[in-house]
Amino acid sequence: MIRIDIVVPRNDVEAISDALKKIEVGGITAITGWGRGKSTVPTIDAVKETETLTQEFGVRFILQVVVPDNKKNDVIKIVRENSKMGKIFVSSISEAMDITTGSKDEKAI
Repeated sequence: MIRIDIVVPRNDVEAISDALKKIEVGGITAITGWGRGKSTVPTIDAVKETETLTQEFGVRFILQVVVPDNKKNDVIKIVRENSKMGKIFVSSISEAMDITTGSKDEKAI
C-alpha cells in the first residue's frame, strides 16, 4: 500500500476527486493549509486600493489517498491530467487497520 499526498490549488480538488472515484478510490482526506513554493502568491489591496500587500503564504489543498501499489500510476496520471500545478508525494504504508471492523491492510482501505 502507498499513501499519495497531492498538493494542489482549490480549483483542482473536485476534478481530481471525481476522476479518482471512477477508478474506485473512495477514501480521500482533504486538508486546507497555507504554504509557499516556487509560484508567487497574488497581491491584495490593503488600504482602499492605495497599498498592496504580498502575502507570505497562499492557500493550498492537500489531498491524501491510500491505495494498493497497483493503483499508484493511475492516481498520479489522474492528478497530472486534472491539475497543472502542485506537488505529488508518494510514501509506503506498512500497515493499515480499520478501527471499527478490525480489517487490516488493503481490506481496511
